[in-house]
Amino acid sequence: MTSRERFLAAVACQPLDRPPVWIMRQAGRYLPEYRALKAQSSFLAMVKTPELAAEVTLQPLRRFSLDAAIIFSDILVIPEALGQGYKFRDAGGIEMDFRLESKAQLDRLNPVGVAARLDYVGKALERVKAELKGEKALLGFGGSPWTLGTYMLEGGSADEFQRSKAVFYSDRPLFNALMEKLTAALIEYFQMQIRAGADAIQIFDSWGGILAGQDYEAASLRWIRDIIAALPKGFPVILYAKGTPSQFTDQAFSGASVLGVDWTVDLGVVRKLVPGNIALQGNLDPVLMNTTPEIVRHEVTRLLETMRGANGHIFNLGHGIMPQAKIECVEALVDTVTRWKN
Repeated sequence: MTSRERFLAAVACQPLDRPPVWIMRQAGRYLPEYRALKAQSSFLAMVKTPELAAEVTLQPLRRFSLDAAIIFSDILVIPEALGQGYKFRDAGGIEMDFRLESKAQLDRLNPVGVAARLDYVGKALERVKAELKGEKALLGFGGSPWTLGTYMLEGGSADEFQRSKAVFYSDRPLFNALMEKLTAALIEYFQMQIRAGADAIQIFDSWGGILAGQDYEAASLRWIRDIIAALPKGFPVILYAKGTPSQFTDQAFSGASVLGVDWTVDLGVVRKLVPGNIALQGNLDPVLMNTTPEIVRHEVTRLLETMRGANGHIFNLGHGIMPQAKIECVEALVDTVTRWKN
């Protein structure tokens, strides 16, 4: 069985001898080869240069026995393609070119032709697909409309998301119009990624957890549901919505094939909550990658034991790997999973 076959079997909740494994942000700053490349080019230049994006995507697969690659890109390429660019603040975080404050600004954002403006992502996917030769699964991704909208409405990174919530509560027509544009853009973007060879799409609803529970459907999940419905029927979609344990049941009926789960909940309990035809992804605490290989092996084994006998598990962290993660800890994680027998 190839890694790609293993990944797709897990998505389909078929019995497996061990779960497939990949790591969110597996291509990134914890790798010395990534840092060497980054020293010669900016982050956005790497994202927008297919040769470099493909190289960064493949780096972790050369080092670790991972079952899937995820394309190296950024969720904020969508607002940029619509007409709201961004940059990284010197002190950290994101700064958008402007804060979205009016209908006139919103009207100038153009979702038509987004796929053409983001063709560099498609070209990178095609390059990686050719390199993988069908052996490994290839994931595309994007942010949810709500998560992207927070950056656009706040003008960048934020702590409390006061303005995003205020617009949702006090100017629902503006909010819904923004979500509609983002939804249309993401549908076109994901369809392009699928044509370029993606085996699955992960939707990052990274800020879904900051919403009041009763608002999650109207502010986020309804738009995610519309996106999934517009993709080819049955195409694998992973929905990762950090900090939303009370929404798992509704997310299970969103059309997603897989629910990504953060590290704050017991994965075995979630397995009992959601239908058996929905796979689960996660959910090791990313901080463990900063400890020791011995601790990592113990905690990985404990999580695997929790899911023993349960179909539909993709092993991953509960959030993205941190820049200070230790290579030997990642090696211990991957080795423990790949040696596991259900």
